[in-house]
Amino acid sequence: MKIVAASHLDYAYIQEHDPHILKDLILHKIKGNEIYLLRDDADMNIGFLRYGYFWDNTPFMNLIWIDEPYRRQGMGKQAVLFWERAMKEKGVERVMTSTLANEEAQHFYRKLGYRDSGCLLLENEPLEIILTKKVE
Repeated sequence: MKIVAASHLDYAYIQEHDPHILKDLILHKIKGNEIYLLRDDADMNIGFLRYGYFWDNTPFMNLIWIDEPYRRQGMGKQAVLFWERAMKEKGVERVMTSTLANEEAQHFYRKLGYRDSGCLLLENEPLEIILTKKVE
């Protein structure tokens, strides 16, 4: 697997697999290098990681997506560690993400060293757990 910054050629793949982002923002995120693509040995897209900034200064991983046939093979971990290194190279000391309390992802992030740092309660939604990690 390799991880590369997304390009405008990846727009359709991202749009198809990411229902959580406004379509008008996808190209903006691509131009800002805020989406990384995961590719297999045949150079086919198999997943992506999208991030932004909390308080405009703390990298916040908004979404990591791995296509179903490639899950549970360590690719998500590789993608997160790649992103953390990229953020450290930018000079940041801490990264963030979140997950719903009813999702298994919370255990994945905790195994990678993320710590519970707060929560968000929205009406008629499960608790959103905010997780942070100091990148070293």
